[in-house]
Amino acid sequence: MSAVILDGAKIAAEIRAEVAAEVKAMTVAGVAPGLAVILVGHNPASEVYVRGKVKACGEVGIYSEQHTPPDSISTEKLLELVTDLNRREEIDGILVQLPLPPQVDSKRVLLAVDPAKDVDGFHPMNVGFLSTQRPGLVPCTPAGVMEILKRSKIAVAGQEAVVVGRSDIVGKPTAMLLINSNATVTVCHSKTRDLSGVCRRADILVAAIGRAGMITRDYVKLGATVIDVGMNQVTDRAEFERLFAGNAKREETFRSKGSTLVGDVHPEVAAIAGAITPVPGGVGPLTIAMLMANTVRTAKLRRGRQ
Repeated sequence: MSAVILDGAKIAAEIRAEVAAEVKAMTVAGVAPGLAVILVGHNPASEVYVRGKVKACGEVGIYSEQHTPPDSISTEKLLELVTDLNRREEIDGILVQLPLPPQVDSKRVLLAVDPAKDVDGFHPMNVGFLSTQRPGLVPCTPAGVMEILKRSKIAVAGQEAVVVGRSDIVGKPTAMLLINSNATVTVCHSKTRDLSGVCRRADILVAAIGRAGMITRDYVKLGATVIDVGMNQVTDRAEFERLFAGNAKREETFRSKGSTLVGDVHPEVAAIAGAITPVPGGVGPLTIAMLMANTVRTAKLRRGRQ
């Protein structure tokens, strides 16, 4: 068998179009959603991510502004900026781009963001709302995972789901969302005994561990849905051969760029899975799309709308 490819880019485009229509209607009604992004210093990867987020805001009609304090900023000064953004009525969402410089207390900064403006869904209050199924803001990548399942018409209720990875950003909230959708969920990690055996029970397997191609066909039940959250850059030739030997298209990319992207799932899994997200083009595009959706949601929730 060959897995159905779950096209995250297509689903993300659908969500962006829906968000753009909502923003247009809200703007006509006198409500213009606004997002503030804080980017400290000059981390090249962070700068790329932030440019993508600001560009997406412009495409869907969301007002955005970027704050770029220097690398040398103190925790107290950054807290002052967050407090100012919390007070501004025209700012509905606040995003603090991670990582922050080592002298900054990241936990204090993230905790200082008004939960009603926490578009990343990281604040403990929003985590609590998620765990108790109350209206709130959900982390963007896990929300994107659920949109892929929903819009691909993959049943979740009653299914056995396994999440590999227990991070606060992806693993735990994904597990909670699956539980809230009536799946039976197991969360695995580095201390899990017989990891491959546990994964083989899954009707829905979510890989979010940050290890290139770790999930091989031995981890996957025939016909399972596999959601690959990983995004790893492969630069080593031996590692490339382990993952992509015989793949002419990938070989061309590797030769020209000296690297290629791979998820946490080995490409061989596509031969036995029922459905699978590709890397790139799977979960990745959903993260920014759901950030746009969260910004609109904050604007509605803050004004007593649903």
